[in-house]
Amino acid sequence: MREQAYLHMLDATAKMQWNVAMILEAKAIEAEKVRNWALNHLSEHAFTSHVEQLKETLGIHDQLVEVIDALTKLEMGLAHNLKIILNREADGGMGMGGFGGMGGGFEDQFGMGDLDDGSSSPGMGSKG
Repeated sequence: MREQAYLHMLDATAKMQWNVAMILEAKAIEAEKVRNWALNHLSEHAFTSHVEQLKETLGIHDQLVEVIDALTKLEMGLAHNLKIILNREADGGMGMGGFGGMGGGFEDQFGMGDLDDGSSSPGMGSKG
């Protein structure tokens, strides 16, 4: 029963990762469009001063950084939750039978062994 619950959680996490990948793909397409628009419209002739041009371009960069930061927090939250699940599986005595025989090195396949930097709380993280 517990193994089934863990498998359902992993399946949901995989689906969320797929959705995040789709979001990133859409954001990459959007960023390419913004880049092309900026190259064509944000020339020095479109602004009365260099300061205005700098403010506009920094605003665009700030928006992109916010998107990247939000997605990073999402991924860190997912990784943290998976790490908790996998640690419980290891501590719960399920042994090599857990997760269809994948066993103890499961978290290493996803590179999650060194993610805990102490900055995130359960969920979406506490930075920001």
